[in-house]
This record gives sequence, C-alpha cells and structure tokens, in this order.
Amino acid sequence: MTDRRFDAVICDIDGCLAPESSAPIDAATLAKLAAHNQLAQERRDRPVITVCSGRPLPFAEAMCRLLGNQTLPLIAENGVWMYHPQNNRYDRDPSITSAHLKAVQEVQEWVEDDLGPRGVVMQPGKTASVSLYHDDTEFLRTLESMVRDRFARAGWPFRVSMTWLYINCDLVHISKATAIDRWMRVTGLTRDRLMGIGDTPVDVMIAERVAWFGCPGNAVEALKARASYVSPHHEARGVLDILEKSATVK
Repeated sequence: MTDRRFDAVICDIDGCLAPESSAPIDAATLAKLAAHNQLAQERRDRPVITVCSGRPLPFAEAMCRLLGNQTLPLIAENGVWMYHPQNNRYDRDPSITSAHLKAVQEVQEWVEDDLGPRGVVMQPGKTASVSLYHDDTEFLRTLESMVRDRFARAGWPFRVSMTWLYINCDLVHISKATAIDRWMRVTGLTRDRLMGIGDTPVDVMIAERVAWFGCPGNAVEALKARASYVSPHHEARGVLDILEKSATVK
C-alpha cells in the first residue's frame, strides 16, 4: 500500500463535475477523473473522488458510476441520501420522519396549485426536499422571499435558499453538513484525511469539514475566499486541475 496525503475528495456536482446549465457534460475530462479513481482504488496512492450534491439520488448515483467510485458512499439531495456503491445500498437519513415527508407532500401540493400556473415546476426525483425551477431565472429570484414567507406561515420545517438556477427547499435539520458528519461516522475517515471541492455558497459546508478545499474558476467569490486553491479552469477541468495541485500538498 502506498501512502497518500488524503483518502477522499468530497466533490459537488453542479458547477464542478457538470455544468450548472443543461449544457453537455465534459465526458473526456470525466473519463480522466474515472481513471484517477481506478488508480486510487487499485494503488491507494491518491484520494478517491465521491460526490456530495443537492441533485436527486439517481443523478448522483449515475455520476458515481461514471467516476468509477466503487468504495466510498456518496451524498445526494443535500444530505437526504447516502448511496453505498460497495453493496448497492440506499440509506436515507434516519432522522427524517413520516411527519417530515407529509410536510414535503403539502409543499408539493401548494407549488402545483399556486406556483404551477406561473410556470414554476419542481425538479423530479427528490424524496424529502423540493427544488423549484422556472425558465426565467430572474423571475424565479423574485419569488424567493414569497416562498420563504409562505413556508413560515404554514410552519413547514424547511430552509429556503436560491442557487444559480433553483430555489431549494430543504428540511432545516438536513444539509450537506449533517450528511458529511454522518458520512465520516460511516467511513471512519476524519477531517484531516479529507479534501473537498465546491462552487456555491452552500459548499462552505464541505469546506468546513475537510483539511484542504479547492474551487473551480467559476465558483462564487465568497467561496473562493475559503479555498486553499482556486483553479483557473472551470467545472470538470477545474476539478482535474485541483486534484493535480492537491498531489503536491504535504
């Protein structure tokens, strides 16, 4: 077994491994990242890349398979799910109750009735959260405060936040932070053995739980200020560059 400085890379998907938009994924660069993972798992001389994303579990699982990660759990839906590729196991955060799922259903019904006629749709595939989308992102931004106020009046236990393209509505006690803490308990890995990659404000939750953090060049400025290294390259090419840079860290 060869020594390695870090055992794992906890990496966001949108804006890092894939575009925030509906543009094609950089398959050639992902193939290089998959080759990195193959060597990481065979030689144990570099960290294994896994994902930590707000994306629905099926999307995150597909990304995990593309990256060839066969050994480390992934995090999906902003902490709702972990997927274990070693045994094909789906693990929902056990603190999510039937009452929480009922609140999700109430939110979905409200969105269908009140926001649907305005052209707002929900990202498919989510279990215990809701992500709102509209073709006109600026119009969607105007709805954020209204959505937050509606949730407060109804007593729905959700955290409302705007990303590049979505309004995310996540259970207040579930996040990337709680998921990474759970992930560390499951894997036995500790902060000093982890590195992370992210591009949006929510990814500060990754930065706070790793020893070394990198950003692709397209990251928001506030997050870049938290980074150990900011790549001049964007998205997947930035991730590849960050991995190469991290190899020099002692």
